[in-house]
Amino acid sequence: MPDSLTLRELHGVIQVVMCWEGIHPFQFMLRARRFGSLELAARSPDVALSELRLRVGTRFRYEYDLTGPWEHEVRLERWHEADPQRTYPICLDGDGSCPPEDCGGVAGYLARREAWTTPEAGYDLAVLDGFIDQLALKRSTGRSIDAEEINEVQEALERLEGRQGWQGKPFSRKDVNARLRSAEYLDLMHQQW
Repeated sequence: MPDSLTLRELHGVIQVVMCWEGIHPFQFMLRARRFGSLELAARSPDVALSELRLRVGTRFRYEYDLTGPWEHEVRLERWHEADPQRTYPICLDGDGSCPPEDCGGVAGYLARREAWTTPEAGYDLAVLDGFIDQLALKRSTGRSIDAEEINEVQEALERLEGRQGWQGKPFSRKDVNARLRSAEYLDLMHQQW
């Protein structure tokens, strides 16, 4: 990202990368100073990265949804010469799933991810498995499927779909860069106001 980018814009960039909506207060903690949302009585985040005089290896903290909370360590890896053929900011790498917004911070996200290993999830998968077995059997005998069986399968599918959302959105550098190119971060940097 260019060093002319402000901390407020960096907040928007992080929101894009995490697939969040920017609806909660945020703050950056750098050298015992807080920059962030007005309601946190922090300094204005409208300061350019160049004004912070960051050196390679400098680390600072980004906090979001302070009731959640989410804490990110931001580190300046290295300086690059800008490529005039590219639009900045760009995402160079990423991995894993982005936790859903409002899932209760790290603890809530981990608890929701573990929901796939609970007995309830196993029951719902067994309902689907049993339905497939019964479907094959009924087709071979010419019997029809009753409404109660269909209802039970639909309910199990709804619960499984809900749990799927708890897993977070798989990270996609291509999607993130498309959203950054469209300058979506400029909209997200002001959402909570």
